[in-house]
Amino acid sequence: MNTFRLVISCPDGIGIVAKVSGFLATYNGWIIEANHHSDLSNGQFFMRHVIRADSLPFDLAGFKQAFSPVADQFNMTWRVTESVLKKKVMLMASKDSHCLIDLLYRWHSNELDCDIVGVISNHNDLRSMVEWYGVPYHHIPVAPDNKQESFDKVTQLIEDNNVDCVVLARYMQIIPPALCQNYAQKIINIHHSFLPSFVGARPYHQAAQRGVKLIGATCHYVTQELDAGPIIEQDVVRISHQHSIEDMVRLGRDVEKMVLARGLRYHLEDRVLVHGNQTVVFA
Repeated sequence: MNTFRLVISCPDGIGIVAKVSGFLATYNGWIIEANHHSDLSNGQFFMRHVIRADSLPFDLAGFKQAFSPVADQFNMTWRVTESVLKKKVMLMASKDSHCLIDLLYRWHSNELDCDIVGVISNHNDLRSMVEWYGVPYHHIPVAPDNKQESFDKVTQLIEDNNVDCVVLARYMQIIPPALCQNYAQKIINIHHSFLPSFVGARPYHQAAQRGVKLIGATCHYVTQELDAGPIIEQDVVRISHQHSIEDMVRLGRDVEKMVLARGLRYHLEDRVLVHGNQTVVFA
């Protein structure tokens, strides 16, 4: 079933829900999912509605045109997407395969509603696994003394494929500022730590040195500030003094896969609304 997903954020006030619902009712719009949230700390309102497309008398362009006066009235930041128009996703990974292959498996099993248009890697280690899924594999080495040339090629590939979302499935290179800016809120990363704790490299070793009892993973949007973008999803697993660093890495990988898959699915289904460096996630 084709649906329209209407996502809104705006200054909070009286009559927003009534106006949107009234607009949809005027055109016999059939709402099949509705989510609202008022942030009392900053006076912001968030909304996500899913509407049956076949209940409305217009297409996506017609919806945008008809809804614009309502959006203007309440100073809305808004978007509407159509579920049959699948987002194009580019995956990026280095040598670790667990997150990448998990996403490919879920996509192959129709758990992720998107088109994976390719995989970019700075190594060749994962080629055979990726190509088994019939996905193009792009090997772009990153030379320490000339990273810009490599990322120019990465950017060109992303643009040539009209990519809607980039997923860093354990891609162990820092994304340059220009790419972060041009694809703001469209680059998703999995960090093998319960951010903001243990940022940077080797978080499990850092956690072991601190004797923590919980380790976790964080899925977040990439910004120019390393490991500090808006958080989409997190989860943890309990550990004890009996666990070695190897155990922690093994358990952590399981959490990473789950958190990244959930975070990507929320993004693909337009369930994530970003406000500043915070998110509202209608999971």
